[in-house]
Amino acid sequence: MPVSKAAKKSPKKTVAQKKAVKKSFEPPQTAIARTKALGGDRSPERVKEILKALDEAYPNAVCALDHRSPWELLVATILSAQCTDVRVNMVTPKLFERFPTPAAMAKAEIPELIELIRTTGFFNNKAKSLKGAAEAITNRFGSKVPETLDELITVPGAARKTANVVLGVSFGKAEGVVVDTHVFRIAHRLDLAKGDSPQAVEQELMKILPHEKWIDFSHQVIHHGRQVCIARSPKCKDCNLETLCHSKDKTWWS
Repeated sequence: MPVSKAAKKSPKKTVAQKKAVKKSFEPPQTAIARTKALGGDRSPERVKEILKALDEAYPNAVCALDHRSPWELLVATILSAQCTDVRVNMVTPKLFERFPTPAAMAKAEIPELIELIRTTGFFNNKAKSLKGAAEAITNRFGSKVPETLDELITVPGAARKTANVVLGVSFGKAEGVVVDTHVFRIAHRLDLAKGDSPQAVEQELMKILPHEKWIDFSHQVIHHGRQVCIARSPKCKDCNLETLCHSKDKTWWS
């Protein structure tokens, strides 16, 4: 039965609904006032409060990629590009069972690597990176993952973010700040950075974060981005950073 034109019209919004819509376009005054009181977006005082809130919410945040050695972490991090850590953790056990060492993976055939890592996406490039990384670690570094940023970024597949992950998690060395999609998004939402690339955001964060917090900050923000400050419809009502955030993406504020 055809629907009449009258039936297609959307119902009129109630007064409460209109007020809710209006509020969604109003700036979060509490957060703005608190930011000003603390000296501005990137002031040491505001950064200190943000770090304190992250410590309270995620006191035990660690890397979510399963690994037993720096080599396994390097492989897992390469596979994590455009893929969830959960998926990577499902793939790596069989991968490491088949190729337990860099030397073993260096001898792997690309087609076999592809089949083992296919579900992580971008498997052709990742397979080449894994084999190249294994060859580099075996032939140039004596089968040991290098412990410096300059050396690590020469390994195929190990760009700056990957190198920062390995150095921070496996060796406790903070030579930079890991900027993945979550850190990039939240750094912008909190007005801690304005750069349009992960590299630019990393440089901005390195200037305002205490060096001793570089590693923990990334772990904590990544957890926060997965659980609360998600890309679409962030759970602002559940966020302990809410009164420090005046992002246009906010869905609720005090």
